[in-house]
Amino acid sequence: MKIYIVGGAVRDRLLGLPVQDRDYVVVGASPESMLALGYTPVGKDFPVFLHPKTHEEYALARTERKTAAGYKGFVFHTDAGVTLEQDLIRRDLSINAMAQDEDGSIVDPFGGQRDLQAKVFRHVSAAFTEDPVRILRVARFAARFSVEPHAFTVAEETNQLMQEMVHAGEVDALVPERVWQELARGLMEARPSRMFEVLRDCGALARLLPELNVLWGVPQPPKHHPEIDTGVHVMMVVDYAAQQGYSLAVRFAALMHDLGKGATPAAAWPSHHGHEQFGVDLVDALCQRLKIPNDCRDLAIMTARDHGNIGRALELRPDTIVALLERSDAFRKPQRFLELLQAAQSDCFGRANLPDVKFPQANYLAQALQAAQQVQAGEIAQRFPGQPQQIGVAIHQARVEAVRSFKRQYELAQQ
Repeated sequence: MKIYIVGGAVRDRLLGLPVQDRDYVVVGASPESMLALGYTPVGKDFPVFLHPKTHEEYALARTERKTAAGYKGFVFHTDAGVTLEQDLIRRDLSINAMAQDEDGSIVDPFGGQRDLQAKVFRHVSAAFTEDPVRILRVARFAARFSVEPHAFTVAEETNQLMQEMVHAGEVDALVPERVWQELARGLMEARPSRMFEVLRDCGALARLLPELNVLWGVPQPPKHHPEIDTGVHVMMVVDYAAQQGYSLAVRFAALMHDLGKGATPAAAWPSHHGHEQFGVDLVDALCQRLKIPNDCRDLAIMTARDHGNIGRALELRPDTIVALLERSDAFRKPQRFLELLQAAQSDCFGRANLPDVKFPQANYLAQALQAAQQVQAGEIAQRFPGQPQQIGVAIHQARVEAVRSFKRQYELAQQ
């Protein structure tokens, strides 16, 4: 029986990156022998065991056989005769198909170290085509390894293989929850735009996120968006949100904010003032289709609807500002409103060749919210016992007056 560290831990160690998790493969063992050594079985699809002391996971070396379409159609085979190379050849990329012996030596039957040096994602074998999740994984790895000195590209032959998988309909078999899981992880990487570039290059984006895919080639008003192309702009916005360390919900909202521009009638150009409502409907439908979590969905819809209004905040009347705060539920969920401002700020700064751009709107609206929060809703309610409609109107008007006072002071301070 021999134990090897495999996969990402070996790759990251060779790249000089911190090793977060270690995956172990056991060669020459059976489930019975693992149990005899005190390991605890936990695997559902194939034998995985917890170490009796460290509680780390140890998987028996295995082979796989494709039995049906999609990513769940596999039969696994494990026994003491399965070799390490047989286990590694079923893995996705050469850089993930290396192992480290107990003495620290590297086992690399498929050129993983070579591809690490060349900074290339290359599939190990034709078995890559049997699991469509691997397309998403390659795209996610591209988002992670996107910054020098670890900026990787996809090998031409691997991209060709992914295109063939898309044409064969393999990605159509992916369940929404798994698609979102991989997209969410990619959005939290250093440069999320690379994930979408890889998906677009192989054709998977058009199948998984067609609403996003159509944005490339849609022109932008040159006055506000020097990068011209809406798809390019959206990628800049997402990367800006990542650079700021914003939450997953903000990054997803940044990705979705201009979805309506792909469906806006030509008559709306170049102002784009009509694209927000188109965007709300598209974002809502996309979130339902992919079963996006509620926090991400809600912020994305709010951003699609109101990022233009936030951009015009300094010009808005006090009653319009309060209406924005109320429909964003800012008084009950002020932190989410601040995330909405972060998404709108990403829209502003996610642009090319604008070194002197500023976005005072975020701080302005945050202060307007603070002013409106000073209104004592409970005290107002006591003035109108049994008159709920009057209570709502009175609270709204008091907030408008508070914002009006703040706006007046703000404008005086700017003079």
